[in-house]
Amino acid sequence: MKRNNIYKSLASAIIILMVACTPTPHDVKQSGQEAEIYPDYKDVTIPVNIAPMNFVVRGAEAVEVKAGNLTVRNRGGNVEFGMGEWRKLIEGNDTIEVEVSALKDGQWTAYKRFYWFVVKDSVDSYLSYRLIEPGYSVWSRLQIKQRCVENFEEYTLGDYNLQENRCMNCHTPSSQNPKLSMMYVRGKNGGAILNENGQLRKLDIKTPDMVQSSTYFQFAPSGRYIVFSCNVVVPAVQGLAQKRLEVYDTASDIYVADLKNNKIIRSQLLCSPDQLETFPTFSPDGKYIYYCTSPKVELPQDYKRLKYTLARIPFDESTGTIGIEVDTLFTARSVCHPRISPDGERLLFSIQDYGTFPIWHKEADLWMLNLKTGMVDTLKVVNSDMSDTYHSWSSNSRWFVFASKRDDGLYGKPYYCYIDRNGKAHKPFCLPQQDATFYDNCLKSFNAPEIAKGRIPFDAVDVARAMELAAEPFE
Repeated sequence: MKRNNIYKSLASAIIILMVACTPTPHDVKQSGQEAEIYPDYKDVTIPVNIAPMNFVVRGAEAVEVKAGNLTVRNRGGNVEFGMGEWRKLIEGNDTIEVEVSALKDGQWTAYKRFYWFVVKDSVDSYLSYRLIEPGYSVWSRLQIKQRCVENFEEYTLGDYNLQENRCMNCHTPSSQNPKLSMMYVRGKNGGAILNENGQLRKLDIKTPDMVQSSTYFQFAPSGRYIVFSCNVVVPAVQGLAQKRLEVYDTASDIYVADLKNNKIIRSQLLCSPDQLETFPTFSPDGKYIYYCTSPKVELPQDYKRLKYTLARIPFDESTGTIGIEVDTLFTARSVCHPRISPDGERLLFSIQDYGTFPIWHKEADLWMLNLKTGMVDTLKVVNSDMSDTYHSWSSNSRWFVFASKRDDGLYGKPYYCYIDRNGKAHKPFCLPQQDATFYDNCLKSFNAPEIAKGRIPFDAVDVARAMELAAEPFE
């Protein structure tokens, strides 16, 4: 007991000493310039349940930040808020004024104030993503993680150490429901790992008539079906600085899998020998399958002529049947990754000059189609001059997350964007980290971010055990 008291006293003394050694602003020069902070959290809209927005003031020898009635001082440029103080701050304010003062070259400077706009529309509290080197043609040490965005707790859903360094990808929940989700483990004896309330099944979603196993998928609203594409994916290394890798499909078709009866549902309209069909997703009411399609061209020489359009075809969940008419909804440049907001009002997609792999396309942006009016929003406030791609919606349709390379053109990071009730997009912000310098030192891309309403009820050990099961066949 005495030893514990000594440790507590010593810790308190260290904290007091650190505070005492932190310089206090004096002779402060007022500046009309913006502070150089990273991530860029200036004038962003944030949800009331987000974790502390920790950031770095570049080049600062010491820093003082006043956010509302909260003051943080530190030697060095790191600005990190305590969890309890942060909760009181954002739960008690709609608009938070932030003033940054920094000591540089012996001079304290107070920079132009900026604001955090806090909205009561909470974002779903969990985010899963794949951590991968940004090359993609050569990879190792993959992990699939899940993070609680209300704090900094992170969990491992898939780990290379337990999977013989296999490729793992595409962990996706059904309608943001953590109790129903699926991920792929590739390679020898691989399969799709289906999570049903923590019980894992290993599925072999491939039949002899398919060109490849399941690649991209989404759940139907009922959870009974998935719609998926089978893609023969070909990577091609290039010498261009911003397009190191081009990836295209030489063949791709779309099917529906009945997860209850382990049966494949087919339509010739989704398996045309003259077309490439990919990126399927169900509408929130389950009445349509939306997907991307392009006429086949001579590859690899004509890969820049691959132009995908947005289309849809009816689907009946009650009978498990695909309709007989295809509607073309949008034709411009090349469309990828359609995802519909849970309220059914808006369809978000990636657009690029050509092809089907926007991660290495500098010009790739996010656009949003209003499904009621047919109007397209090019989301200028959201997009950057680097790749902005792969996205998923929060269950209340007020938030979406996407992967952006805007910081350095190389590493993808998860950015959140608020869509208000008028459909207006607000300036996005990067997922906060506990260590303000985290992104400076992270050598992995955050790939395929997916939002969920709760914690996924399995971990990497459970996946490793499921991989030892015999894969359930489909017919």
